[in-house]
Amino acid sequence: MSSPAKQYLVISALGQDRPGIVKNLTQPISESGANILDSRMTILGGEFAVLMMVEGGWDTIAKLEAQLPALEQRLGLTIVARRTTSQQPQANAIPYSVNVVALDHPGIVNQLADFFSGRHINIQDLFTDCYNAAHTGTPMFTATLVVNIPGDISIARLREEFFDFCDSLNLDGIIEPAKG
Repeated sequence: MSSPAKQYLVISALGQDRPGIVKNLTQPISESGANILDSRMTILGGEFAVLMMVEGGWDTIAKLEAQLPALEQRLGLTIVARRTTSQQPQANAIPYSVNVVALDHPGIVNQLADFFSGRHINIQDLFTDCYNAAHTGTPMFTATLVVNIPGDISIARLREEFFDFCDSLNLDGIIEPAKG
């Protein structure tokens, strides 16, 4: 007898942070026999936020989906779930890591997204943070991205355009092959 085809569910949850929230949210996933393939969990202000991809047989995923409304009520979270497929690698694309540091000001993420989308480059991962600089207390911004550069794009030209883009906005940026 063959094993049932894998099904995938993306779950996002948002709610007030408190100790034990990760345990209480992941327990039904574990008990159902589903497996968390990928997740991002963080605290933003006083809110806990999670995004995770879960896999299991069709019956496991259906059972888990049926439990989510009660879990949402019990934990006081806003939970959204959506079925998906496994991610297929982007053919003929090279993953690159992008790091940007700048004085904090509105619009930096949008400008970075515009730069890459205008060149048909997909942003696979994005992490941003704001902090106060040591010694001066100046509000700073940092962004770390992983982008998938199509094989037909000249890396040298892209790098030059990226540095010109950063210079025009007074951003300190690096673009290099992603490691690992």
